[in-house]
Amino acid sequence: MGSTILVTGGAGFIGSHTCVALAAAGYTPLILDNLGNSDARVVDRLARIIGTAPRFIEGDVRDRALLDKLFREQPIAGVIHFAGLKAVGDSVADPITYYDNNVHGSFVLAAAMQAAGVRTLIFSSSATVYGDPDSSPIPESAALRPANPYGHSKRMVEQALADLQHAHPAWRIALLRYFNPVGAHESGLIGEHPQGKPNNLMPFVCQVAVGLRDKLAVHGGDYPTPDGTGVRDYVHVMDLAEGHVAALRHAAQQPGLVTLNLGTGQGASVLEVVKAFERASGKTIAYEIGPRRPGDVPAYWGDPSLAQATLGWRAQRGLEQMCADSWRWQQGNPRGYES
Repeated sequence: MGSTILVTGGAGFIGSHTCVALAAAGYTPLILDNLGNSDARVVDRLARIIGTAPRFIEGDVRDRALLDKLFREQPIAGVIHFAGLKAVGDSVADPITYYDNNVHGSFVLAAAMQAAGVRTLIFSSSATVYGDPDSSPIPESAALRPANPYGHSKRMVEQALADLQHAHPAWRIALLRYFNPVGAHESGLIGEHPQGKPNNLMPFVCQVAVGLRDKLAVHGGDYPTPDGTGVRDYVHVMDLAEGHVAALRHAAQQPGLVTLNLGTGQGASVLEVVKAFERASGKTIAYEIGPRRPGDVPAYWGDPSLAQATLGWRAQRGLEQMCADSWRWQQGNPRGYES
């Protein structure tokens, strides 16, 4: 495999960390991002970590002419596809926008890749494709019952890519279903800072700790879990990033399609994360328990054993490190890349 990897959504939270992991593994990341929920200033931070600024192109994966130009002019060997919208609540309120971005965008990208003869694709899927599982840990063979339009959009793209690989066996595709990414790069130079009100737990906790928000809104305290709050499989973003590189290496060795969970295999409740963050930061996190959020499920965590067997990958960083790295990032960058 050649060294240039197109990273769609590469200026975002998981995408930027994956650029670091790609560079460490000897690849050259090429970022395409429409900056819908990211910041171009991440490129300068990446340069400080990697040693050279990755090439950045502002653009949208739904722009077929731009994609054709990129594939024509750059020696792209494969694509890691992150670009898309990811807030469960927003997807319930505005499903058409989610299908347009996540499903249509993926179709345009795959068509451009097929036309260009680039047939290695690592797809950023989600554990939300499982919906409310019968039990945890969840294996890849579990029933797929997405509970919201975001999950449906990921499931639809998964099915389309499986059909594509069946029709054209030269394709090398990995569908990576990951759980709840948190943490930040250990340098504190890049991390998660969503535009507007955070939809995910850790950035909200961070913003409370640094004084940007008064208290954390906990969505539901009456779930059938040990403390009544939702339980999730939190995985460090650098573990996820390294998982994408491992999937890329696997794809380089053989054509086909693999579907893999990326998670720790352990669940933690919202309040357990809050307590771990308080230990890491020395701060008290004020919170208020409110009603459940539409589309959420009580508890789930993954079975990552197939990823370990297939890729030789497993999560290395625990909850304490996730919280410590998140706090280091937020302390040094209280207003994200504007700091």
